[in-house]
Amino acid sequence: MAMAAEARSWARGALRGIGNSLYTPFCGKDGDDIDWDAYRALIRYCVGDLGHPMLWCTSGIAEFWALTIEERKRLLEVAVDQARAINPDVVVQACTAAISAKDCLELTLHAQRAGADIVYIQTPMMETHGGDGVLRFFKYIAARTDIALGMFNSPSSGYVLTPQESARIYHEVPAVCATKEGAFRPAASRRLHELAPGLVLWECDKTVYRAGWLRDGIVCAAQLGTAGYLYETPARPIFSEYWDLIRSDKLLEAMDYGRDSGLDQFELDMASWFTCYPGRPEYFTHWGGAFKAAASLLGLPIGAYPHSRPPQAELPDGAKTQMRAAYRKLGLVDA
Repeated sequence: MAMAAEARSWARGALRGIGNSLYTPFCGKDGDDIDWDAYRALIRYCVGDLGHPMLWCTSGIAEFWALTIEERKRLLEVAVDQARAINPDVVVQACTAAISAKDCLELTLHAQRAGADIVYIQTPMMETHGGDGVLRFFKYIAARTDIALGMFNSPSSGYVLTPQESARIYHEVPAVCATKEGAFRPAASRRLHELAPGLVLWECDKTVYRAGWLRDGIVCAAQLGTAGYLYETPARPIFSEYWDLIRSDKLLEAMDYGRDSGLDQFELDMASWFTCYPGRPEYFTHWGGAFKAAASLLGLPIGAYPHSRPPQAELPDGAKTQMRAAYRKLGLVDA
């Protein structure tokens, strides 16, 4: 675990490689229970079978808004226990976003005790008074904890921090060392780097990596919360091989590999089911049912209740058909 005082020096060396954001397998009536065996199997697959060096727990893909405080605590504890038994050096990242600062504090203190390495706080989802309110939120948590903190700037919050607001949080809260920029705004990420060059930054728009931003030090060599386990298998680790080329600064080779391996086309064929609900197309979401539908195609356990919990809708059959065709075309699923 990185304590607050050492967070920034730690982050520069420790945050590297693929960080898998885990879904939550549900079971029971209406998905009211969690399939713990399926969750443990997912962790073993990511850390053991795929060899990915980081986990991202209880965040958007995990449907944190639909989980109780106690469920979120237990999910993190199981992840730490299972992952460290396989790889003692695995970096465990916990999202402790919550509507109230007090709930966020409870989850952050628990993550600190449970052995998480860093905590990410998504921009609050309700009644956020702009950057001033988010800064107060971070200061409240930092004053009462001693663990590395990261920002999670997601449009699913309904409010996205400006580069100036994020930089102010970084400069005024020493425990803040990293940020996941999830709004697909490369120009804003470049500006944030100019304002806070010491901040470890991951940009969700992968084109910036092909443009040499890693070489230039604008973005980091880690994926701070993605679903890499849905883009490859142990027998065909195409996602890992692609990012190894990026990290080695072999950009032309990476672009060729993205095309020739089918990864680029796969993203087009999958459409936007992971992040867009057709009934509300302007809203960015983390559709848990879509991630679990994709996982099931790869043979990963998703629990007896394959849907998201409310307030998310059930994934339509058309989406599942489209995903199945995309995976077959990529060659990760047999025809």
